[in-house]
Amino acid sequence: MSVLKPGMPPVVAVVGPTATGKTALAVALAQQLGGEVVNADSMQLYRGMDIGTAKPDEAERGGVPHHLLDLWDVREPASVAEYRLRARAEIDRLRASGRIPFLVGGSGLYVRAVLDELDFPGTDPAVRARLETELADVGSAELHARLARLDPAAGAAVLPANGRRIVRALEVIELTGGPFLAELPEPRPHYPAVTIGLDREPAELDDRVALRVDRMWAAGFVDEVTALDVRGLREGPTASRAIGYAQVLAQFDGTLTAEEARERTVIATRRFVRRQRSWFRRDAATTWLDAGRTDLVAAAAAVIAGRTIEQ
Repeated sequence: MSVLKPGMPPVVAVVGPTATGKTALAVALAQQLGGEVVNADSMQLYRGMDIGTAKPDEAERGGVPHHLLDLWDVREPASVAEYRLRARAEIDRLRASGRIPFLVGGSGLYVRAVLDELDFPGTDPAVRARLETELADVGSAELHARLARLDPAAGAAVLPANGRRIVRALEVIELTGGPFLAELPEPRPHYPAVTIGLDREPAELDDRVALRVDRMWAAGFVDEVTALDVRGLREGPTASRAIGYAQVLAQFDGTLTAEEARERTVIATRRFVRRQRSWFRRDAATTWLDAGRTDLVAAAAAVIAGRTIEQ
């Protein structure tokens, strides 16, 4: 059953792993086809988290309006439900005016929360990767103690040695703000959508991640974390654990050296990239394009045109 209304464009989602060039493609398509960007990167929702999230600056936005950047203070917990409400309001406004909403980002749960009738809890590769990194660093006993504090019933039900289940329970609690719940059925579409996935060869992405981290540090990333630390970054249950930010905070605490913080950021980002790829590849409706092809914008525009006609 199509939910496409006459004269209203579909939502175009541009998804895929970190460091594939999603924003640049979306901006070029929006310029060409008449659209605006709606952010679906969970960490770009935080004010001041700019360098570490590769938040597009004015030049990179290319004159295209970008929505849902800088919504929350770093001390606030993430709320997928609040994000969905705001994102859908922007998308509904854009579609009603005939503008194409380009939903852009690598946070899989946030994309699904907007596009689908998703019954929470879902999962989020960024949260899961961060918790799995913590599991590897501190062990299941410490994470289980946290779970028991946050949700005593879940703490009693999940064995202290079951690291995978502990991570899942903590993920659900963080994403929903409620207790650990069971998995729920697959979602149903909320919008007519064209989903374009960008990817590159794993070795190439590994190199691009390392280059991205080098550029972060060169651009003053450590200073950015210093400023956010003063503003209460450590109080934020979500922002303080973001890749890169958590490692630099550990550097400030003396548990990592400066070089270790940088290297751990590369490792964590590469792990996250693999989880993103696994997440987005589950969606059979996504059309995948090689992010390195020279005719990328034209190829993506053709996908949009073809899918729009079908709908």
